[in-house]
Amino acid sequence: MAYVEFVSTIHKKTNRDYIQRVTEFPKAEAAQKAKEFGYDYWDGDRRLGYGGYRYDGRWRVVAERMVAHYGIKSGDSILDVGCGKGFLLYDFTQIVSGVKVTGIDISKYAIENSKEEVRPYLQVGHANSLPFTEKSFDLVISINALHNLHCYDLDLALKEMQRVGKNNKYLCVESYRNENEKANLLYWQLTCESFNTPAEWDWWFKKTEYTGDCEFIYFE
Repeated sequence: MAYVEFVSTIHKKTNRDYIQRVTEFPKAEAAQKAKEFGYDYWDGDRRLGYGGYRYDGRWRVVAERMVAHYGIKSGDSILDVGCGKGFLLYDFTQIVSGVKVTGIDISKYAIENSKEEVRPYLQVGHANSLPFTEKSFDLVISINALHNLHCYDLDLALKEMQRVGKNNKYLCVESYRNENEKANLLYWQLTCESFNTPAEWDWWFKKTEYTGDCEFIYFE
């Protein structure tokens, strides 16, 4: 396992007013609505989620970094656990001709409104029970998804990522290193269920025998 950074640069480009996040709209109501993972979360009011999640090419640099780091080539298979609208998977297909992409997400709305070019390769499903055989994919990734799981599902999801991947696996989750970052995370998040420090995440990885790479994003 190694700590690698593919997403942090994008994450840090967003300016966040943490206090406003909890004062401009009832936080409990916003979280409840967001956890439906429907229109409101993806394309509704910004206070309830993304505020309009449309393809703008921002994930291409992440795909390029992963392709270079993991040596992705034509014919390789990639699974994205928590793929959302499939934007990152689409970028993979544009960078590496002949790459095989598969995505799974709990949100029916996201799949139905995904990037048209990769929609046939996406499906609704849960990370705790991936409908694929052992060692099916050359690269298994999950970005900003597994921290949305309760501990009992997180345990299964990490084991599932390990099971369906061959060698290369990568996940990115929210974390915190101090009380300031912890408070900011609590203020900003809408769907997070697993609030862990890096050391606690490492405990989860060892417990589930997850051997892939990881990255943490912080709310500084």
